[in-house]
Amino acid sequence: MTIHTFELPDLGEGLTEAEVVTWLVAVGDTVAVDQPIAEVETAKSIVEVPTPYGGVVHELHGAEGEVLAVGGPLISVADGTAEPAAPAAPEKPAGPSADGERYREEERAGTGSGNVLIGYGTPEAGTRGRRRRPRGTAAVPVPAAPAARRVPLVTSPLVRRLAREAGLRVADVEGSGADGLITRRDVLAAIGAAAPARESAPDAAPPAAPAPAGTVDPRTGLAESSRIPMSGFRRSVAAALSRSRSEIPEATVWVDVDATELVRLRAAHPRGPGLLSYVARFTVAGLRAHPELNGLVDADRGELVQYDGVNLGLAVQTDRGLVAPAVLGAHRLTTAELDAEIRRLTAAAREGRATPAEMTGGTFTLNNYGSLRVDGSAAIINHPQVAILGIGRIIDRPWVVDGELTVRKVTQLSFAFDHRVCDGGAAAGFMRVVADAIEDPAAAIARL
Repeated sequence: MTIHTFELPDLGEGLTEAEVVTWLVAVGDTVAVDQPIAEVETAKSIVEVPTPYGGVVHELHGAEGEVLAVGGPLISVADGTAEPAAPAAPEKPAGPSADGERYREEERAGTGSGNVLIGYGTPEAGTRGRRRRPRGTAAVPVPAAPAARRVPLVTSPLVRRLAREAGLRVADVEGSGADGLITRRDVLAAIGAAAPARESAPDAAPPAAPAPAGTVDPRTGLAESSRIPMSGFRRSVAAALSRSRSEIPEATVWVDVDATELVRLRAAHPRGPGLLSYVARFTVAGLRAHPELNGLVDADRGELVQYDGVNLGLAVQTDRGLVAPAVLGAHRLTTAELDAEIRRLTAAAREGRATPAEMTGGTFTLNNYGSLRVDGSAAIINHPQVAILGIGRIIDRPWVVDGELTVRKVTQLSFAFDHRVCDGGAAAGFMRVVADAIEDPAAAIARL
């Protein structure tokens, strides 16, 4: 049989490596062309990688958690065809020749997705029929493929992670969803079923714990309990934050805002847009009034760049860390459309499914750290952007209205900006656009 080795492809954005998060197949599995075979984590997101070859998995080049270089081997697949000692006829497609490739492009399998090329792919279980071959070629005996276990059907990386952290193989979990889809409930049930067996096993080993590094820190005099390698994502975050701090002369301003009317507006329309969507809409309005804050500094050319449009980044806390995917073309969306897109984008980011364009295309970032139940933050600007707006939690506070002390819904806005693009006056002007809209949303919406 012929062994095809698929190399880790260039996943874009100039990345040179990726970490294997989850293998979706194992040695001995039968795979089809374009079937996802692994989830890999780049510095940008989690990506499913499909195989360009069909057949039986021969070798996996790396363990889960291992970092692989782009261009290095990822998976080897045996296509199940025997290699003849010599070509039976000049026109026979043998191996990846130009004629053979044209033949495979012209002759496609009659079932499945239509992406399975003859000679590379494998028919689905139960498929009947024969492959056609060019005239004048001899039939080549095909050895029987080894028995392969089923490939587990899991679409959610969170489900795979839950199983992995519990020490379960998803292939051993019975799926209750459509077509055997394995759901979170299935994994939780399997964890519950496995727990008594683990507890009753007399020779069961205790849970693994990080081994002490055995090194005493000379500064503190304490022994190191463990050393955890930084993931590619965490290294990328560290580099970006360090670059932001070293290159951007930032300044920060704060303002307390009476959000009572905005909260009332939201309560009056419980099925309407969420509070963050209104703040996002007001932020876009502020950037239209102060476009210098929606750009970047081209230090090499000594120029300040402004964008004709807003890709509004949103800080999202995930189990991988803090990311800031962007609502692309936010300036073209209504408040209701912003709400729908924010919900979709937030879910995609937490599942590691945001696109590279969404992960890197932001022009300004909005950080709702109020969701973490804190009031304020001196945020770090998301380089190469030039500003970031944060909003804290909304709580009841004493407030003076028309000379009378009363209780109002108050929040705090904090704004960090690159002092190279503007002075405090422009920053304050932007803040007032957003703050005034929050305090009188009906009037603001009428002007938008």
